[in-house]
Amino acid sequence: MSQAITPFQSLDLESQVIEAIRTCYDPEIPVNIYDLGLIYDVLVEDDSSIVVRMTLTSPMCPVAESLPPEVEQKVREVSGVKEARVDVVWDPPWSPELMSEAARLELGFF
Repeated sequence: MSQAITPFQSLDLESQVIEAIRTCYDPEIPVNIYDLGLIYDVLVEDDSSIVVRMTLTSPMCPVAESLPPEVEQKVREVSGVKEARVDVVWDPPWSPELMSEAARLELGFF
C-alpha cells in the first residue's frame, strides 16, 4: 500500500507536469498549449496519478485525435507520475481570453 503524497510533493509534481505540458504545441499556432489556455486543470491525486482537463480551440481542430494522447504521454514521462489521464472537455468553450499575456503578445492579441 503506497502512502499519500504531501501537499509540497503535490505542488512540485504539478509544476513538473505543467513544464512537460508546455512542450506540447498545436502545429498551427506557435505557442505552447498551456499558455494558449487549452489546459483547464492539472489535478494531482493522492497516489501521484495525474488528471489533466483540457480543451481544444474547436471540436473540429485538426489535432483533436493526436494532441490529447501527446499530452498524456508527456505527463506519463514526468518522474514520479504513477498514472496519467487526459479528459477533453468543451465547457467552458475555449476563447482567446484564456491565453496567457505572453501568448496574446506573441500572437498579436492585445
